[in-house]
This record gives sequence, C-alpha cells and structure tokens, in this order.
Amino acid sequence: MVIGALWLIGSFLLLGFGAYFIIEEHLKMEPFEVVNKALLYYIVFDSAFRYFLQKMPVMNIKPLMYLPIKRNAIVNFAIGKTMISFFNLLHAFFFIPFSIVLIMQGFPAIQVIAWYLAILGLVFCNNFINIFINNKDTVFYAVVGVVVVLIGLQYFGVFDLTSYTAPVFKAFYAIPYLAIIPIILAVVFYKLAFTYFKKNLYLDAGLSSKHDTAATEDYSWLDRFGSLSTFLKNDIKLLKRNKRSKMTMFMSVVFIFYGLLFFTNAVEAYDGPFWRIFAGIFVSGGFLFTFGQFVPSWDSAYYPLMMSQNIRYKAYLESKWYLMVFATLISTVVAVFYLYWGWQAYAAVVVGAAYNIGVNSHLVLLGGAYIKTPIDLTTSKKAFGDKQAFNAKTMLLTIPKLLLPMGIYAAGHFTLGEGFGFALVAIFGLAGLLFKNKVFSLIEKIYKSEKYKTLAAYKQNN
Repeated sequence: MVIGALWLIGSFLLLGFGAYFIIEEHLKMEPFEVVNKALLYYIVFDSAFRYFLQKMPVMNIKPLMYLPIKRNAIVNFAIGKTMISFFNLLHAFFFIPFSIVLIMQGFPAIQVIAWYLAILGLVFCNNFINIFINNKDTVFYAVVGVVVVLIGLQYFGVFDLTSYTAPVFKAFYAIPYLAIIPIILAVVFYKLAFTYFKKNLYLDAGLSSKHDTAATEDYSWLDRFGSLSTFLKNDIKLLKRNKRSKMTMFMSVVFIFYGLLFFTNAVEAYDGPFWRIFAGIFVSGGFLFTFGQFVPSWDSAYYPLMMSQNIRYKAYLESKWYLMVFATLISTVVAVFYLYWGWQAYAAVVVGAAYNIGVNSHLVLLGGAYIKTPIDLTTSKKAFGDKQAFNAKTMLLTIPKLLLPMGIYAAGHFTLGEGFGFALVAIFGLAGLLFKNKVFSLIEKIYKSEKYKTLAAYKQNN
C-alpha cells in the first residue's frame, strides 16, 4: 500500500510540473484550456475511484457510541476523517505544482489561486457525495454508464460535452469570486452528510443489521456441471453481492476498452505488432487477472471450514477455472468492435483469449497458491491487497503471462509473417487446454502443500 501510494504521489507530482510543457510542446495546444476540458472526466474518475476504494467512516464510530461523547462530536470526527484521507490529499500533488507552473508562466497569481480553491471545493464535494452514493449501486452505475456514452460520443466526434463544461471551470479563473460557489457547495454537502449520519446514529437504527426480505435466485441451470455447480453458484452470488467483487467486474469492462490505446495508434509508443498481442491478452483477460489472482482469497472467511469438509481441491479449482473461461469468452465476443480497426486487431484479441484460457488461467490459479492475502468482503479496506500479495514466485509467474506470448508471436512474425505469429500463440493456448487435466493435478499438489500456510495466513488479524 505504501509503495502504491508513493507511486501515485510521484506520478501526480511529475505530471503536475510537466503537464503544461508536455501539452504545449507535443500537443501544440494551450495547456490551461486542455486541463479545463479534461477536468470533467477527472472529477468523474475521482468519484469512481472513491466509490470502490474509499472506506466510509460508519463502521469506525461504533465503539464511540458507548462512551459519554456528544453525537455531534462523533459525527464531526467521523466525517472529518474522510476529509484528511489520502483520496483528498492526492489531488494536491497535481494541482499545486500545476498552479505554480501557471504562475511562473505569467498567469495572475490571484486568479490561479481562486481556480485552485474552486477545484479543491469540487474535490471535497466528491468526498461528501461519495458518503451518500457509497451503498447505492444503481445510482453509481447509471452515472458511469452515462459518462462512458459521453466519452464514446466525444471520441467519434458526435458530441463534445467538455466544450460546454470547460468554460465553467475557466470561469473560476476569469472571475475569481466565483470560486466561492464550489466551496459553498462543499459546505452544503458536509451539512447534508452530517445530518444523514446524525439521524442514523443509533444502535437500533442506522448501525443495526439490515433485515431484508430474502429473494430466491434460481441457479438450477448450473446443475449440469455436477459437483462444480455448488462452487459456481457461490461465486456468482459473491460477484453480485459484494463491493470488492463487483469491482472485478467493473475493471473487466474497463480492460475491454484498454485496447483502444494500442489499436487506434493513440499512443505512439504502443504502435507495433508485439503490442497487439499484449493488448489482446488484457482485453480478453480482464476478469481472469482481477478475479483469478485472488483465488482462493475470495473464500478466506470460510476457507478453514471448507478444508474441514470432504471437498476435492480439483473440483474447487475447476469451478474457478470455468468461471474465468466464461468471462474470457464473453469479453472476446463483446470486443468484436475492434474489427473496425482491422482484422489484425480482433485476431490479437481472439488469440489472446485462447492463450488466456489455455495458459494464463492455469498460471493465475498457480499463483493463488502463493498469495495468502485474506479478503474482508465487508469493507473496501485493502482493496489493492497487502505485502503478502507480492513475492518472488508470483512476480516470476508474470513472465509467462505477458512476455511469453509476445515472444511466441515475435518468433512467428519474423519467420512466416503475422498470420503465423497469431497461429503460434493460439497453438500454445490450445496445447494448454489439451493438457488441462495434467496441469490441474500439478496445481492441486501445490495447493495441498501450501494448505497449512494458507490457513495460518487467513487466521492473522492485521
């Protein structure tokens, strides 16, 4: 977590000091105009980032309710903790350096400071809005859906919403006293959040367990998989009910569009035949990487109970494998729109899917035997995992996942052309599928040898 935070801080600092000159020299555009245009999507992305990762304070205030402390103080303390969180401080590492550069380039200091304060107000608005939408999935996904559509319309030149929002952000600079508006909005949202928490600050009300009417879900269509159906049904329920697992599905959708950076020549550094395979692996394998890398951590809460039952490891692992295969096939079908950029683009996705199913699906399961990170599905804490998720064995396993298919393609590309390169990658995937049973037997042995280490790790309370 510390490494991730330092990486983000360093990236924001470099971008803050360098964005002005990068835009001016390489894009040949006015930097301040470009940043104001991008601010709409920046704020929306910040909201999405918070939704999945920022921990709400409601679970931290329970112990205080037994003490002689005024409710107002408890609520102010709880909301105040969110205000000084990393999610708010991070933005300063971009906007403060960028504001300094603007002043050095001759922009009036008072106007730049007013613009920065307005952005700061909007950041805190996001912070308080997240308190309300944190448990309202329908609202969040509806907003994300609208934003994705708007990005698509802008990309294809149909409608550019930023041409209407950019003048609003620029107005905070042009008319400095308008910067008070976002600050007032932040205060209003703070008051709303305060009232919301204070109303629910009772053990028998807002913080008590919610008793919803049970809804029966029919998963009988999975019975055709025999003993695997029990695990498949459990995993589908997991994906539908928990924020952490829902994030894997959201990221899987994001990964599908990751190929646009490679196939549209949007990034000059990615303009090459080998990068197509790299993109194909990610486009089709988003769910495989985000979900598969944490097997069996998804079941850490009841893993000791499972190990005490008459359950075959192979059946358990196969259920995860089938789930990843289904998701890979669905992603491949959805990614058919890459045909717009030529058959090579979609061929890379298809052969990437074949490699993911035949090789990478086994590798992520193998890596799971060494990743002993318990997942608490009741909170978004440790959303990126902790130090136990990183070790030499799991790092080495990334080589055949990403670099090996690129090397295989290169061997074919430089001998008989790109068609043969695609065929070679697909053949490796097919070979992995044909030897699935033998590979699973080896993986099963490793899981058994790591069983007691895994159980011990899941019992740790960090």
